[in-house]
Amino acid sequence: MKQGIHPEYVETHVTCSCGNTFTTRSVKSELHVELCSKCHPFYTGKQKLVDTGGRVERFQKKYAKRQQDAAAPAEVDLGTETPEAPAPDDSSRA
Repeated sequence: MKQGIHPEYVETHVTCSCGNTFTTRSVKSELHVELCSKCHPFYTGKQKLVDTGGRVERFQKKYAKRQQDAAAPAEVDLGTETPEAPAPDDSSRA
């Protein structure tokens, strides 16, 4: 292994946006992350929207009208039913 070309591998303090901190090893001495095992939905078992840059909000605004249309009951005219055709008689086959 060549000497002097590899970065120094130091103890790293990782801080999550939820406030959780833990120690690991890396080439950086401090890391700041948005998600960790204490707050990530996969590990907590709770469904939570992790919104980076307002993408979820933008999607919900875009498709809010479709959701409202789907939730509204469709108008059905029950007075104009079409009569059903009689079922074919299978007794002539026997």
